[in-house]
Amino acid sequence: MQPCLCDWTTHTPFDAHYFYQGAWLARRVVAEKTLKHVDIGSSVLTMSVLSAHIDILFVDYRPLKTSLSGLTSVAGNILDLSFADNTIESISCLHVIEHIGLGRYGDPIDPMGSVKAALELQRVVSKGGNLFLSLPVGRERVCFNAHRVHAPNSVLKLFSSMQLVEFSFVDDAGQYHEKKSLSDANNNEYACGLFHFRKI
Repeated sequence: MQPCLCDWTTHTPFDAHYFYQGAWLARRVVAEKTLKHVDIGSSVLTMSVLSAHIDILFVDYRPLKTSLSGLTSVAGNILDLSFADNTIESISCLHVIEHIGLGRYGDPIDPMGSVKAALELQRVVSKGGNLFLSLPVGRERVCFNAHRVHAPNSVLKLFSSMQLVEFSFVDDAGQYHEKKSLSDANNNEYACGLFHFRKI
């Protein structure tokens, strides 16, 4: 038996962070007219849909075992990416770096995990290239072993070699706010910050 007892809902349920971040990324990557896009550990559902429009190279600590045209998956570590410096024109990393170094996914414990991941992402982006990033923003803290939450301005400090092109966010109530200032997200506890950076 497999009783399904929680599906009589008045509206379709969804995770606001993942729903909006995928839509946010797809619109921006397509608008940039990029020929190839690299993703580091984001939602595989988002990448499967995006691969219908652009060639995707998906890199994950736990490689994706699948076969789909437009989508190539390889094993990789965000702290030691196999790309040369300044070579990736378009890269995304959605809801990932807040987990690095907390051991949740079998990775080694490292208090500086998010900082090191941010440095590695910046290293591989080409001059003028785009980085699309999401992570929890709000009251700054570590929720071990789940994730870290950063204040919006702290994220800028992590990406000091990048220029912020645009900031959007999903607030604590699950509402999407597009093209806002960082300060608009300051009073949240666990929002999803969406950062479009460009390499200086």
